[in-house]
Amino acid sequence: MNKELTPEQIKEQKVYLEWGLTQKEYEYICDKLLGRLPNYTETGLFSVMWSEHCSYKKSKPVLKLFPNKNERVLQGPGEGAGIVDIGDNQAVVFKAESHNHPSAVEPYEGAATGVGGILRDIFSMGARPIASLDSLHFGEIDNARTKYLINEVVAGIGGYGNCMGIPTVAGEITFDGCYAGNPLVNAMSVGILDQSHIQKGQAKGIGNAVMYVGAKTGRDGIHGATFASADFADDKETQRSAVQVGDPFMEKLLMEACIELTNNHQDWLVGIQDMGAAGIVSSSCEMASKANSGMELNLDMVPQREEGMSAYEIMLSESQERMLLCVKKGHENDVKKLFEDYNLEAVVIGRVTEGHDYILHHKGEVVTNIPVSTLTDDVLEEPSEERVPQRILDNKNKDAWVPQLSNAKETLKALLQQPTIASKKMFTETYDSQVRTSTVVGPGSDAGVIRIRGTKKALAMTTDGNGRFIYLNPEVGGKIAVLEAATNIISSGALPLAITDCLNYGDPNDPEIYWELHQSINGMAEACRTLDTPVISGNVSLYNENNGEAIYPTAMIGMVGLIKDVYRTVPSFVQNVGDKLYLVGKTGNDFNGSELQKLLNNKISGDLNDFDLEKVNSYLKNLLAAMEQGLVSSSHDLSEGGLGVSLAEMVFGTDKGIKVSLDMKKELLFSETPGRLVVSVSKGNVAAFEEIMGEDITEIGEVQADHQLDITLTDENFVAEVSELEKLWEEAIPCLMKSKD
Repeated sequence: MNKELTPEQIKEQKVYLEWGLTQKEYEYICDKLLGRLPNYTETGLFSVMWSEHCSYKKSKPVLKLFPNKNERVLQGPGEGAGIVDIGDNQAVVFKAESHNHPSAVEPYEGAATGVGGILRDIFSMGARPIASLDSLHFGEIDNARTKYLINEVVAGIGGYGNCMGIPTVAGEITFDGCYAGNPLVNAMSVGILDQSHIQKGQAKGIGNAVMYVGAKTGRDGIHGATFASADFADDKETQRSAVQVGDPFMEKLLMEACIELTNNHQDWLVGIQDMGAAGIVSSSCEMASKANSGMELNLDMVPQREEGMSAYEIMLSESQERMLLCVKKGHENDVKKLFEDYNLEAVVIGRVTEGHDYILHHKGEVVTNIPVSTLTDDVLEEPSEERVPQRILDNKNKDAWVPQLSNAKETLKALLQQPTIASKKMFTETYDSQVRTSTVVGPGSDAGVIRIRGTKKALAMTTDGNGRFIYLNPEVGGKIAVLEAATNIISSGALPLAITDCLNYGDPNDPEIYWELHQSINGMAEACRTLDTPVISGNVSLYNENNGEAIYPTAMIGMVGLIKDVYRTVPSFVQNVGDKLYLVGKTGNDFNGSELQKLLNNKISGDLNDFDLEKVNSYLKNLLAAMEQGLVSSSHDLSEGGLGVSLAEMVFGTDKGIKVSLDMKKELLFSETPGRLVVSVSKGNVAAFEEIMGEDITEIGEVQADHQLDITLTDENFVAEVSELEKLWEEAIPCLMKSKD
């Protein structure tokens, strides 16, 4: 083992800069917090705990803008995951996390361990995970690197999730050039628990044991948190050691053992937390901080799979499938026996102490002795500069872009083959969506739906993120992101409950990027307040850049909704010949940032039109009321590709067709005005439906027996064979994935 640098050498050689601390932060730690120079191990602890990934030092001031409470919220931000009351003493637990940086370097392991980490967040709360979702954003698909990344990421997600026996029921995959060097891999997990089983990540009670359970600690993932708080260099080889390696079979055992402990032996347990970013240091000092306690650990007791590990390496390792427990004194052997029954290690590595100090022993020496608060609460927060990007100012004065189309039918065919719109079946088939046999609706619909066993209830869930809109207008784009998720949830017949988010942005030290973050959060927060969907958990992933080029500012919204009666779940596909078709919401000239704009111009540009969120919320509530009365046969939201694409998608996978007459020109068939849906209603329910919806709907046609899409516009009529359209839609991505670049 190399001899560690002395505190004086660290200061002289400025090693802390390589580890992510700034000069100002290092001086603040030395002069204001400690009154001395931190040693090698302590400097490492500060570098990871003060990283953006762990501390949110840049994003915290604007994250405070989010609403995070209502009468249903049982646990908001601050724990492993958020919790929402769903009645009958049950609750839903959910959280989303990003694993962008690891997935760009080692896509299979990066994606797999992203799934593993988010699942641990769920069962650390005492819940059993019931579903997984993802939100994946890649560069253009005609690039060899993109093809490699997507194949590996999808395999990693499927490989880990399938081994865990947890269905992947929904998600999204988009393609844009800005993600070529920095793909986004966001994972979401949803769990269920009885409210009496809720756990917290806290370490309180002097003398109580701090127990390490799960896999042994190795050198993988060291400085993963600081790696996730920096942009990419060209040399990815040097970053591979920061990517963890996962073992889903170990995690399956760990999950079952933790659930048995939290559900059946709560009297043994004080707190439980996943060892995620920054490993032991993060989980242990966060648990102590939340309880306002001190903690003393003996690192010699930590199970290690490699020889000669230093205190620095043990504390910063991000080896997977590990949890930290705070166990009541006297129950250590009970917990040890429970985990041994699952062939897992459970070892006492320390105790909760009086006072507020964080003390680490290694090989007979005290290697750390600092106040807990210096790592968790005393992070130096500085105001961030903001500046409006020039492109935003320029767009304010431009006329809205309105396309000129010569042939709506051919345009529809082209849009159905756009990678972001085309069928993702070749990827989603990798995932097991039916394991546990509770899946009501799987991938390919507006939202995944999972039945809650032993009840009539079900949960709808979705992930939605459109970086193009936030790039063009962060505030309006932020509103659209939340509204799109809510529209998907309501389209399934569910009441939106709350959201989790992954905020994927560039370097926050760039005033323009920080402005984008701030303005988009303003928009998201407004939408959350209007829709009554508080933000109960989430994740910020900054520094998503490749050689100084930032991604689109991409806010991924994960939303969960409640269906009171699973038999009232509304499908996305038409059901009955003769059903009337209605367009819900009004269509405007909303082409900037659209799939049509990208198709025609090979780029996006312009500003976004703002919209009346209160009005949209009003008619969405009415639509949900109609659904709960059983008046709606099917429903599909309008997003990429607008009305034309949605009408086609509603008949894919069926033997039926659609005949509509629209009071609009051909261009508006592909407008992406937010907050719209198409619904089908049986003739017997038409009067009741129209009475509820009033002026917010337009009857546009009906479901027909002929397997055709028959569309009449004010300036064009066309009939397309559904089988031909579906073939184009289904074969586009397999064809692109096979093609030579």
